Amino acid sequence: MAANTGGTARRSTRRPLGRLRRWTAVAAVFSVLASGSIVGSSTAAFATTYPSYADVQNAQRSEAAKKAEIATLNQLLATLQSAVDSTQADAVQKGAAAEAAQAKYDDAAAKAVKLKSQADEAQAQADRSKQQAGELAARLARSGGSDLSSTLFFDSRNAKSLLSQLGLASMVKDQSAGIYEKAIQNQNVARALTDQADIAKEALKALAGQAEKAAQAAADAAVAAAAALTEQQAHQVELDAQLAILVTNTTQTEADYATGVEAARQAAAAALAAQLAAAPRAGQISSAGWARPAGGHISSPYGYRIDPYNGVYALHAGTDLAAGCNTPIYAAHSGTIVLAGPYGGYGNYIRIRNDGDSSYETAYGHIVNGGILVRIGQHVEVGQNIARVGSTGMSTGCHLHFEIHHNGGTQDPVPFMRSNGVELAN
Repeated sequence: MAANTGGTARRSTRRPLGRLRRWTAVAAVFSVLASGSIVGSSTAAFATTYPSYADVQNAQRSEAAKKAEIATLNQLLATLQSAVDSTQADAVQKGAAAEAAQAKYDDAAAKAVKLKSQADEAQAQADRSKQQAGELAARLARSGGSDLSSTLFFDSRNAKSLLSQLGLASMVKDQSAGIYEKAIQNQNVARALTDQADIAKEALKALAGQAEKAAQAAADAAVAAAAALTEQQAHQVELDAQLAILVTNTTQTEADYATGVEAARQAAAAALAAQLAAAPRAGQISSAGWARPAGGHISSPYGYRIDPYNGVYALHAGTDLAAGCNTPIYAAHSGTIVLAGPYGGYGNYIRIRNDGDSSYETAYGHIVNGGILVRIGQHVEVGQNIARVGSTGMSTGCHLHFEIHHNGGTQDPVPFMRSNGVELAN
């Protein structure tokens, strides 16, 4: 930062107490953020007036003022870090709760589908037993009345056979009735279990929705805190250089400060260029408007399995693509970001609500730390680079965990993507 020689005379009359009040107000803003009172737009700017070079020169004239400046700067840095730690911890906790609630709902929904199938089979068995009992009753009816008396009196050849058949009829009828009653009992039990499963599923769905809203709010706060931390980091070289000037009061420190600012600018430009070069848009988008979310073969399919991380038999609600560490993750479909942050065992996580049909959402898990390139509420296009592959959360190695959500539940991404012109298996 160049010296502001034109304003030195005017600024020199400013008292250190005025600067202390201004920085104290800035610290109060971040204290409110850390308490969770500010939740909402992830793009909120936290404007901070940092000391100018003229302020530094004024502080150097008084040892007491210099000590106050240094203490205020250190307090500001500590307040920023505290805000980040607090909101990140809250986001991690609520993300884990949301993931656990969704997992319970997914499991209940899968069990409800199975019980519905059992109830349908019990109904079919009851219908078959009812038909058999009806056929027997009709047959016995055709053998009664005057026809039966005539047969017994005039047709001696068939009389013996008919009397034998009627002797067995009572036993057959009793047996059919028993089968029918058992089928009806099974049908009623299956229906009762299905009703219980549906009630439990709906209750869990409501809890999952509430947990996800809490996770989204916490993620908003975490994004806001991260924005504040990013601003603080952008000024870190400037703050450190000014702090060094206040302590050493040497021309060499001022030159080192200017060199550090330029080095940080060049490093940021180089990092941005490398990111753009390493994260191109998807090479192919299907005619249905879908794209493959990452490279790599399928390392674990959708369905129940023994979890390699914790050894528990549970539903694996997505498809794992064995893409390399830090390789790009693309939006599989155009839509709006509804969740971007920590999400329990998924680690860093993104969910996109699709354009056109909002009942469908796509989800992306185990993103590398610092690899989320979008924010909640942002609209993204199919094939857009939204993140980088990592191994956060309950993961044993770098890969993308990709999910298809429909009406609150999950389904196998492989046939779904294939029906939309994208092949995940290779």
